[in-house]
Amino acid sequence: MDLDRLRQKRLFLLDMDGTLYLDENLFDGAAEFLQCIRDRGGRYLFLTNNSSKSGEAYVEKMHRLGIEATREDFLTSVDATILYLREHGGQDKLYYVCGTESFRSQLREAGFRLTDDRDAAVDTLLMGFDTELTFQKLEDACILLGRGVDYIATNPDWVCPTWYGYVPDCGSVCEMLYRATQRRPHVIGKPKPDMAYLAMKAAGASAEETVVIGDRLYTDIACGVNAGVDTVLVLSGETGEADIAASDVKPAFVLRDVKEYLELLKRA
Repeated sequence: MDLDRLRQKRLFLLDMDGTLYLDENLFDGAAEFLQCIRDRGGRYLFLTNNSSKSGEAYVEKMHRLGIEATREDFLTSVDATILYLREHGGQDKLYYVCGTESFRSQLREAGFRLTDDRDAAVDTLLMGFDTELTFQKLEDACILLGRGVDYIATNPDWVCPTWYGYVPDCGSVCEMLYRATQRRPHVIGKPKPDMAYLAMKAAGASAEETVVIGDRLYTDIACGVNAGVDTVLVLSGETGEADIAASDVKPAFVLRDVKEYLELLKRA
């Protein structure tokens, strides 16, 4: 591996769950890694597919974990979804949202019209990682999909990591709905490259100066590959070495965890 290439990066696009922490447990070396980036004159941005929480909620979580962060340090799949809807004339449409109240609040604040009434003139079904999911929402979604409404999902993740293992994420619920309706959504967020593009634009960094770091091949690493930037897979989360061999998506670099990247930077 050309490790010198990793030492020269200026913009670090970081996944969080499974990469920096698990639930409320910050991984060893994570805080020092982020501080090292700042000390070297670099910048980090957190990219997350988790649509169940707002950027402000992530700022609060980082502060609990002892990490300095502001809202400008985060790009979420909700941010990417709002941008997509605006760019595709979605400001005048009516949305039924299968997502948390946090997700819904962010959409309302952005000026979008929402409804809980499946009998209303719904244009689009929006699916997110819904920790407040009910069977009523699933039934409403099936009815709306049967009517042919547009269908958009914030992210394709199968699972969300927790301290006790994993829980079904947006991708798993969308798969369940596919079995019932034969409809699949247009997916926003990683692995699409949009979040990486937005981050590079915000930071004023080139693709050569940027690296994506995450624990999932099919979202984090695929996002970096699709955006044309270097990628680092860390083995601290969902992906194991056997998964790499079986996947068509290959990271440019594989490290044990962000602490190993920290050690690499300290040797520069």
